[in-house]
This record gives sequence, structure tokens and C-alpha cells, in this order.
Amino acid sequence: MRKGSSVQVRLPSELGFEKVAMSTAASVAGLMGFSQDRIEDLKTAVGEACINAIEHGNQLNSGLSVGVVLSTSDDELEVKVIDDGAGVRATPHAPNIDRKMHGEEDPRGMGMFLIQNLVDEAEWHQGPPGKSFVRLVIRLDKENQ
Repeated sequence: MRKGSSVQVRLPSELGFEKVAMSTAASVAGLMGFSQDRIEDLKTAVGEACINAIEHGNQLNSGLSVGVVLSTSDDELEVKVIDDGAGVRATPHAPNIDRKMHGEEDPRGMGMFLIQNLVDEAEWHQGPPGKSFVRLVIRLDKENQ
């Protein structure tokens, strides 16, 4: 894949369409030479980010869409997932997995933590409607080039 290439996808704010972004990210990462394990990590992170954008950013409003921009460089893939929400105000924290497994806490709420642990960089940016986004970066291992 050519350095500096960019792919843009616009998704309806309906659960299930995150799979389109996951598939697109997997295709781009595959063209770049990422290992299958890294591609699976990326797909999960992108899916979580899109679900958060659909549910929390756009409040499942079918009149709004989620933008996904994938940008390549020599050794990394950047993915921005853009929604119409106000953005995340809190810093993601590690969930108490034991409490969640024992039903003492809501089993949901692990998406941001999961995203952070699956990619090399994850940043949440607040902005006006249509400008809030999460930025994910995954780097190509030198051994896979």
C-alpha cells in the first residue's frame, strides 16, 4: 500500500455497521503487512470505538453518522473515529474485572480500557458536533516488514 494513503468511510449510527469499519481496517492493515494477530487487535479496537461513537457520541440517532478515516505511513496505521458527541471528559481507567465477573459491577464499560490495550496509541479528543474523535495508532513491527 502506498505511503500516505487515506481511506474514509461514513457509517450510519446503527449498531452492526461497526463491522464495516472493522473489515475496512483489516483490509488496509493486511495490505500494509500487519500480522493476523495485530489485525485482530485492530479490528476489536476499531469496533469498540465505533460502537462508542454510535451509542454514546451520536446517541443512536439515525440522522447522524460516524466517520472513520484510516491513514497510512511507512510503519503505522492511524484510525480516527469521528462522531457528533461532546467527547469523553474522563480519563479511561482500568476496570475491576473481578467485580464485573462476579456481577458486582455493570459488565459494560470496558471498551476504552480494551482499546488502550490493543493499539499502540489511543487518544480521545473533545470537539464541537462532528469534531469529537478517538485517534488510534497501530505500528507495524519491524520483523513483519
